[in-house]
Amino acid sequence: MIRLVSGIVFVLLGSASLCHAGDVEIVDARYERTGEGLYTFQITLRHEDEGWDHYADKWQVLNPDGKVFGERVLLHPHVNEQPFTRSQSGIAIPEGTSEVVVRAHDTVHGWSPDEKRVRIAMPDD
Repeated sequence: MIRLVSGIVFVLLGSASLCHAGDVEIVDARYERTGEGLYTFQITLRHEDEGWDHYADKWQVLNPDGKVFGERVLLHPHVNEQPFTRSQSGIAIPEGTSEVVVRAHDTVHGWSPDEKRVRIAMPDD
């Protein structure tokens, strides 16, 4: 009976991960403070880009409530370059913001459920 339950749990967990097999994975998210309230973000993504009809096409930096601070549009597929890192400078983050969310998008599945929370260090940290 225990083996049967273990097997069912394994199958359920395995099938749950298959539901998101085509989503964009955020491998890494880094930032650098470049000025008063301005930041450059370097985001590393992994996605099974297939060509112009299916590829990771953008990422965003937003607050936990959903207000977008910045976006990087990816203008072409990265079929043979995985994972890949792209940066965006000039992202204004209001003073007192302690955490942002990074999310990624692809042309078929839309926004990936794989979001990454990034703690923003205060200038004195």
